[in-house]
Amino acid sequence: MVQRYYITHLRELESEAVFVLREVAAQFENPVLLFSGGKDSIVLGWLSRKAFFPARIPYPFMHVDTGHNFPETIEYRDNFIEQLEARLIVASVQESIDKGRVVEETGKYASRNVLQTTTLLDAIEEHKFDAAIGGARRDEEKARAKERFFSHRDEFGQWDPKNQRPELWNIFNGRKNMGEHFRVFPLSNWTEMDVWQYIALENIPIPNIYFSHTRKVVHRDDVMLALSPYVQVDDDDRVEELVVRCRTVGDMTCTGVVASRASTVEDIIQEVAASRITERGGRFDDKRSDTAMEDRKINGYF
Repeated sequence: MVQRYYITHLRELESEAVFVLREVAAQFENPVLLFSGGKDSIVLGWLSRKAFFPARIPYPFMHVDTGHNFPETIEYRDNFIEQLEARLIVASVQESIDKGRVVEETGKYASRNVLQTTTLLDAIEEHKFDAAIGGARRDEEKARAKERFFSHRDEFGQWDPKNQRPELWNIFNGRKNMGEHFRVFPLSNWTEMDVWQYIALENIPIPNIYFSHTRKVVHRDDVMLALSPYVQVDDDDRVEELVVRCRTVGDMTCTGVVASRASTVEDIIQEVAASRITERGGRFDDKRSDTAMEDRKINGYF
């Protein structure tokens, strides 16, 4: 149950996000919402429906599909898009590999997560999107804390954290040159706790992998990865069956799971309140270097 004194705070965040989404529709000709099937993009989809109701959402949703997603996420994605009566575009990393646009990594630590950048930028260019709405929040990671609501990308899709525009009094500058685009982050001021409390307040359905379930996992460098055909297991790896849940959702090769007995959204809220580890603390892709996220974002990542 969301406590009363949080409800006003959540409605203020909701109002801010709705305002940003309406600004996107007003300032850009061809925006798109980046949808992963994770909790943040789910909330963005929900807010999009609120922002333009009773009209339909005026922009499509796009999923950059690595081909190594949790099956539960793909099933949820299709059902949620149908519920919102939205249009879905799927950009495939496998197609990028087949076309020679990217080279698949090999070995024990291989992941398609980094390859998403090329697939995303190709899709933005193909569909001529001038704004891509994402669910990133400033509390997630130090690189994301540098983003503005309207985050400019140059003609190569790259981000310069030192060249961000001021956003005084909620005035957003969406002016751009030919070939450039913006990433827009309506949830910038939300926290992980805000997202979960809003999901509880609105009773938003979420993928069942966010709740505790029994799954085989492999332990790898302080991260537990769900066992799958996409995760290479060596003889020296420790594999066991545990009760776990996902705290974030992404490619199965880099999305860690956490031991948990949380079976409801209220249980998750209690876990988040007690946790001393950030939600991306279990993301294997963030452990490749101290600046892994910022390096990817500069090259055009989400």
